[in-house]
Amino acid sequence: MKACVKWSSLLLVLGSVACVEPEDRPDLVHDFRVLGLSTERPELMASECELTDAVIDSLKDPVTFRALLADPHGDGRAIQYTLWACADPEDETCSDTANRVQLVEGSTYENELLLTIRPGDTLAEDGTPLLRRVLEKDPYQGLGGLRMPLVLHARAGDEEVYAQKLMVFWCPVVEGMSPNVNPELPGLKLDDAPWATDVLPELRGMGPFVMGTEDVSAFEEHYVVPGLRSKSVNLTEAWKVSWHATFGEFSLQETGGADLGGQVGRHRTEWEPPEEGGSEQIVTFWAVVRDGRGGQSWISRRARWVP
Repeated sequence: MKACVKWSSLLLVLGSVACVEPEDRPDLVHDFRVLGLSTERPELMASECELTDAVIDSLKDPVTFRALLADPHGDGRAIQYTLWACADPEDETCSDTANRVQLVEGSTYENELLLTIRPGDTLAEDGTPLLRRVLEKDPYQGLGGLRMPLVLHARAGDEEVYAQKLMVFWCPVVEGMSPNVNPELPGLKLDDAPWATDVLPELRGMGPFVMGTEDVSAFEEHYVVPGLRSKSVNLTEAWKVSWHATFGEFSLQETGGADLGGQVGRHRTEWEPPEEGGSEQIVTFWAVVRDGRGGQSWISRRARWVP
C-alpha cells in the first residue's frame, strides 16, 4: 500500500539562512560569506495533493540553484563548495548522513554560483525518497507544503560558511493556487536618482548617502493560499530587501515588509562610511530581495568613495 498525505493549510514564511558570528553586522561584508541563495523555480507544485510515487515522480524537474558569494579580500582565490539536500530544516549543516544527499561539489573563481540540480529526484541512504523523509521530519506533517533544505558548504582558504535554502514542494489545495516565482528588483536609486549598472558614481565625504530601490509595488505578486476550512485567502507579497556593502554601514540593514496592520515599509536606507574614515576606494553594494514565500534574487552596484 502506498503511503500518502494531504498537503493542507498552513502557510510558512520561507527564506535562506547562513551561519555567521553573532557579533557580525550582516551589512558589512568584510570577510568571506554567502549573501543570498535562490532556486529557479523557487517552488515545484504537484498536480494533486496525495504524496504517491507518481506525484513524487512529477516533482523531479530540474531547477537552477544560485548562490551569491562575497570574498572581498580573497584576491580571486578558488572557492570550494558542496551542495546537499537533506530532510530536517533544523539540521543547518546537513549532518544527518542517513537523510542527506550530495547534489554536487566543485570549485569556482566566480562570485555567483550557478548549478542545475534535481532536488525532488533524491533518495535517502536506505533508498527512501528524500521527500518522504522531509515529511517525516516536518512537525506540521506537510501543512503549508514540504520544505526540503538545500545546504551549501562553501570554503575559501581557512574560511568556511554553511547556508541553507528551503526548496518548496506544494500542491493546489484550493482553487487559484499557482507556483511562486522569484522577485526581481527593477533597479536601485542613489540619492533619489536612478543608479545604472554602468555608472560608477563618486560619493564624497561622510554622507549619509540615501539608497533605495525603484518602486516595486507593481512587481509584488498577488497569490492565493488555503485558509480555514480550505477556503481561499488572497494575499499580496510585501518584499523585504537586505543591504550589504564592502565598506561602511547602513542605517537600516533591511527595508520593506509589512507590519501587523498591513502597512508596507519603504525601501529606503542611508549608507555612511565608518567614523574613522579611510582611504579612497571602490565600494561594492548588494541589495538582496526576498518575497516571504521562498523567492529570492539580488542586484549589485559599485561606487567610488572619496574622503
